[in-house]
Amino acid sequence: MSFGRPPSISVGFSPAPPDRGSFPLDHYGECKQYMQAYLDCLRKNGSNSTPCRHLNKDYLECRMNRGLMERDDWKNLGLNGVGENSVAKDNPKDRPNAQ
Repeated sequence: MSFGRPPSISVGFSPAPPDRGSFPLDHYGECKQYMQAYLDCLRKNGSNSTPCRHLNKDYLECRMNRGLMERDDWKNLGLNGVGENSVAKDNPKDRPNAQ
């Protein structure tokens, strides 16, 4: 070991997956339109999330489709039976406000 030099990262370091509920940020804005639609809905409804649950599901579906979060059952996410016709697909034309 040399003083003044950072320790070698390869010694004793083993990467681990993030804790449940922790997931990568959407740095490229792949799901930004879904997030914005959900936040707009919350603003219009005085922060009452009940009328916006289908938009929340669309946002999470987008994140799961793009590998930004691990796929999970809707019942585990509290969205079982909400908006069965989700619009979040891999095709950018299916995004909200897409022309």
